[in-house]
Amino acid sequence: MKVIVDICVVPMTGRVSVRQEVALAHRILEETGLPVLLHGYGTNIEGDYDTIFAALKKVHLTLHERGVARISTTIRLGSRIDKEQGIQDKLKAVREANSGDEEAR
Repeated sequence: MKVIVDICVVPMTGRVSVRQEVALAHRILEETGLPVLLHGYGTNIEGDYDTIFAALKKVHLTLHERGVARISTTIRLGSRIDKEQGIQDKLKAVREANSGDEEAR
C-alpha cells in the first residue's frame, strides 16, 4: 500500500540540540530510495507502507544502539486508492491554487 507519512522523531538525549541524531534518522529514511522531504519540524516520506515502517524501525534501533534511551515519534499517515498522488503533487496543487485564483487567497 502506498502512503504519504509525516514523521517527527524526537530523541530524548538530555541535550538541547539533537541535530546529529535527527540527521542520522534522515539519512536512514533517505536510504530507502523513496522521496523524502525534510522540513522544520519533521520529515515527509512517500512510498510503500512496509518499506517506510521498516526504515522507521531502523531509525529507532540505530538511535538506541547509539545510546539514546528514549525516543518519541509522532506519525501522521495518509493513503488513498482513488488516484496516485505524491508529496510534490499535493504541493503543486496548492501552489497552483494560490498563483492563479484570487478567490483561493
